[in-house]
Amino acid sequence: MPGWDNSFSAFTGYLSEALQGTLPGLNVQHKLVPAGRKSINLEEIKITNNPRKAGVLALFYPVKEVPHLVLMKRHDYPGVHSGQISFPGGQWEQHDPDLYATALRETCEEIGVPQTAVKVLGGLSEVYIPPSNFLVQPVVGVAAVRPQFVPEVQEVQKILEIPFNAFLNPSNLRETEVNVQGSTLRVPAYLIHNEVVWGATAMMIAELTHLFDRA
Repeated sequence: MPGWDNSFSAFTGYLSEALQGTLPGLNVQHKLVPAGRKSINLEEIKITNNPRKAGVLALFYPVKEVPHLVLMKRHDYPGVHSGQISFPGGQWEQHDPDLYATALRETCEEIGVPQTAVKVLGGLSEVYIPPSNFLVQPVVGVAAVRPQFVPEVQEVQKILEIPFNAFLNPSNLRETEVNVQGSTLRVPAYLIHNEVVWGATAMMIAELTHLFDRA
């Protein structure tokens, strides 16, 4: 991201403008879909599967003007998303006015970022997660300064703070093997900081990086 490394405001301005344009959606997301998973039709899924709704937050903030993205690693537990890396976020609740509010509320609960510290820039394309039957709305926001993260100990194993440039580096995107409930899957993933970012989170990041590829 030439020029943006020294200006978080310029990065934020470009990102805000890009989110107002046409999003690539499945055309880009599908490049990070685990092998063997069939292409889906979101409109059909909404009718036939009655998916649960969720919102997650892709939160950018500056560290010495360099744009960083925060992710979290979940604890190991008996479930399909055990130990996985994700954006902060979770299931829509009836008192949430919309999924943007869900993403902000869950981010505050999971990693301690106050909702008032986040400026929402827009949303990415929805992502459907077959194993858990969630339809997720990714929300993109920025914080003017690095937040003081406070992980919720019951849900968050650790917080990952990653320079966004790492996701734009093609050498960090490759195929690898992951273990899911005793089965080994070969998946496309971002391998960064000795962690594997794959699945729905990688699909969302792929759409984010595409916005900058177009630049």
